[in-house]
Amino acid sequence: MCGLAGIFDTREQRPIDPDLLTRMNDALWHRGPDAGGEHREPGLGLSHRRLAIIDLSGGAQPLFNEDHSVVVVFNGEIYNFQTLATELTAAGHIFRTHCDTEVIVHAWEQWGERCVDRFRGMFAFALWDRQQQTLFLARDRLGVKPLHYALLADGRLLFASEMKSLLLDSKLPRDLDPHAIEEYFAYGYIPDPRSIFKSIHKLPAGHTLTIRRGQSLPAPREYWDILFQPSSNKLDIQTAADELIERLRESIRIRLISEVPLGAFLSGGVDSSAVVAMMAGLSDQAVNTCSIGFNDPKYNESAFAELVANRYHTNHHLDTVSPDDFNLIGQLATLYDEPYADSSAMPTYRVCELARRRVTVCLSGDGGDETFAGYRRYRWHMYEDKVRRLIPQWLRGPVFGAAGFIYPKADWAPQILRAKSTLQALARTSIDGYFDSIAILNNSLRAALFSPQLRRELQGYQAVEVLRHYAKRAPDHPVSRAQYLDLKTYLPGDILTKVDRASMAHALEVREPLLDHPLLEWAATLPPEWQLNGREGKFLFKKSLEPYLDNDNLYRPKMGFAVPLAAWFRGPLREQLRTVVLGDTIADTSLFNMKRLRWMVDQHQAGIRDFSPALWSLLMFGAFQNNLLSNTPSD
Repeated sequence: MCGLAGIFDTREQRPIDPDLLTRMNDALWHRGPDAGGEHREPGLGLSHRRLAIIDLSGGAQPLFNEDHSVVVVFNGEIYNFQTLATELTAAGHIFRTHCDTEVIVHAWEQWGERCVDRFRGMFAFALWDRQQQTLFLARDRLGVKPLHYALLADGRLLFASEMKSLLLDSKLPRDLDPHAIEEYFAYGYIPDPRSIFKSIHKLPAGHTLTIRRGQSLPAPREYWDILFQPSSNKLDIQTAADELIERLRESIRIRLISEVPLGAFLSGGVDSSAVVAMMAGLSDQAVNTCSIGFNDPKYNESAFAELVANRYHTNHHLDTVSPDDFNLIGQLATLYDEPYADSSAMPTYRVCELARRRVTVCLSGDGGDETFAGYRRYRWHMYEDKVRRLIPQWLRGPVFGAAGFIYPKADWAPQILRAKSTLQALARTSIDGYFDSIAILNNSLRAALFSPQLRRELQGYQAVEVLRHYAKRAPDHPVSRAQYLDLKTYLPGDILTKVDRASMAHALEVREPLLDHPLLEWAATLPPEWQLNGREGKFLFKKSLEPYLDNDNLYRPKMGFAVPLAAWFRGPLREQLRTVVLGDTIADTSLFNMKRLRWMVDQHQAGIRDFSPALWSLLMFGAFQNNLLSNTPSD
C-alpha cells in the first residue's frame, strides 16, 4: 500500500515546482514509510511513497516501461498480476521486476484505457504517456483506494491519494461547497465525486480520467458497474452454498501473496470470522488474528472472536480499550481532511494500530453486508416497500403523511411504540424512504440547523439527490436496490474511506476479499430471497459457513463498533461539545443557526432528547474547521 501525488500542466510544458512536489509527497509519508520517489519532466511531476509488500528490492516507483516513455505511480494491489505478466510477456513486453506495478505500464501499452478491465484488485494510479502527451488516472471498481484531483485556474492539475497533499498549494481555492455540507449532515460523509471543497473532486469508484495536454478536462469515464440480475441457471441452495465457499476461498487465496507478515482482523462477526476460517484452511502456518475488546460488556465481542481463534488455533492478539476512548477526536480531522462523522473510526483506528505491531498486511471482512445483504435496514426497507406497492402514492402520501404528523415523537418509548418515523417513511417514495432510514439528520432537522445564508446557497438542493441519481439504474427489487445504492455511496464514501485512512495512518495494508469483483458479480445473480430470507440477512452466506463456524458466530445479533456518544456528550465530553459546537469557529462560518445549535445541546445534555448523531457531526465539522484554519498555507 502506498501514496501518490502529482502535478500536471494541462496547457503547456512549464516547469513543475520541485519544492511543492516534494512537500506533497512528504505529506503522505505515513502511507509509505519504506521509500519515496519522484519523477519530473517539463509540465509533469509524479511522486510516490512506498509500503513494500511484494518484490521488496525491485518495486520502487515511479516505475517506467522499457524506453521510459510510460511511467506510473500506483497505490494498491493487482492480485492477478502474475497471470497478466505471462500474457504480456508472450505479447513481447519485457519485465524487469517481479512486482504488480510493472504490469500496469505494459497493460497500458497493450490495451490502452481498457487496461483497467483486466485488473483484479484494489488500485488508484496515475500514468503518464509521453508519446501521447496523456495523463491517465484510474480508481478500482469498488473504491477501495482513494484518488483526489483539482484543476487550478493556471491550468495545473493536482492529484493525490489524500487531500492534504493538494491543500499544500496556496493557489488552491478553499471555498466550501454548500452541496457537500448538505450531503455531509445527511450521510455523515461526503459521497463521491464531491469533496468539502468546491475545487477538489474525488475520482469515483470504477472510473478513469484521461487528460490530454492542450485539451479541456473531460468528465470521468465509468468502466464498471454491478448488475443485479438473478441467473437463469437454476441452482439449488446447497449447490450455491458450495460454490460460494469455493469462490470465497479463491478470493482469499490470491490475497495471501505477500513478502511481509500477514494476518486478519477478527471481530467474531460473520464476515471477519468467515475470512479467518478460509485463511486457516489455506495457510500452512497459524493465522495471525487481531481483535479489539471493550471493558464495557455492552460493546464487547471479544468472546465471539475467541471462539473462532480457538477453533482454528490462530495466533490471537486482543487489546482491550475503554468505550470512553475519545482522545482521537482532534486527530480524526487530520486523517480525513474533510468532515467525517462515522464514530466507529476511533475503534477502527485502534484495531489497525494493534495489527501493525505484528503484521504489515491484514485481511478484513469489509463489504460482507453490501455483498450479501446483511444490514438490518434492508429488512425494514423491504417491509415498507411491500406496503408502498399495495397502496398508490396519491393515497399513501397524504394518509400516512398526516398520520405521521399527528403521531407524537417518542424516543423514550419501546421500539414498538415509535410509529412516527414508520408512518412518515410509508408516506414517501421508495428512494426517499430509504434515504430517510439512513440519514443521520432528517430533512427538517437539517433545514432547522442551517442558517438562512446556507439555505439560500443550496437553492433547494437536498442530499437525497445522490440516491436518486443512482436509483435511475438500480434494480427493481427493494433489497437489491438498497444493496446497489450502498455499493455506490456508503461503501466507498464511509466504510472504505474509514478503513483506508485508519490503516494508512499506521502504514498497514488492508485487503477486502468479500469485495473481490468476480465474487460480487456472482452474488448479484443470486435470488434476492437467498440474500435476505424473512428476517435473516446473509441467508445463503451463513448457510454456506455452517460447517466452518459456530452458530454463536453466525446467528447472534449484529453489534459492530458501537461508540457511546449520547453518554459522552452528557459526561466527559460535555464541556468540549459546548466549546466546539457553540464556539467562535462554528459561529464564524455563518453556516448554522446558532440559536438552534444551543437548543440542541441543551436538550441533549438535559436528557430530554437524544441528538447525539447530529452533535457528533457538528463536533467533527468543528474539528475540521480548526484543522483547516491551522493548516492553510500562506502565499
